[in-house]
Amino acid sequence: MSKITAIRAGKGRQQRVNLFLDGKFALSMDAEVATKAQLKTGQELTSSQMDELLMVDQRQRCFNAAVHYLSYRPRSESEVRERLQQRGFDNQSIEATLTRLKEQALIDDTAFARFWKDNRQTFSPRSQWLTRVELSRKGIAADTIDGVVSEIDDQESAYRAALNKAHRLPRSDRSNFRRRLSYYLKNRGFNYEVINHTVERLWQELGSNNTSS
Repeated sequence: MSKITAIRAGKGRQQRVNLFLDGKFALSMDAEVATKAQLKTGQELTSSQMDELLMVDQRQRCFNAAVHYLSYRPRSESEVRERLQQRGFDNQSIEATLTRLKEQALIDDTAFARFWKDNRQTFSPRSQWLTRVELSRKGIAADTIDGVVSEIDDQESAYRAALNKAHRLPRSDRSNFRRRLSYYLKNRGFNYEVINHTVERLWQELGSNNTSS
């Protein structure tokens, strides 16, 4: 048994406390963990209680790291798991954190997939195929991806993706216009049929009065 002789606030921006046992520094832990454990000066701790505190603190640090990572933008479950592994957290802490995050609706792969698709369609439209590839790389399940990308209309997406680009291209040379716009759309995952239809549509809308080459 060891007796708690002092509980002192730690330094730095993280809210941690330093625990002193029998007059000597023993460990640092998250302040929330210490509060929930109702630690107080004079309390005696067994070695098993110490091990439990260390385990709970590890899981709290893991959870805090995940929440911080999610604060920048939504993430898939796979992204969060990979990030926590990179940070060196053990598998049990990671799985416990992922469960806790899902219970609090802080990670939801279906919601993430929809966010990703909507964001792409708003700011940088791309094809069903490329959106599928991107979501797959984020670790999203195939059935979830199917439900989300089925909402994408490739013809409409290609048109919106190409419209601003087409306005910036010279329209005195039809073959150059077609080549550059086709390459632009190919990089966004659109197939030949969609590209050809979109380029021809924009040429007619923007360049029909120009001399064809």
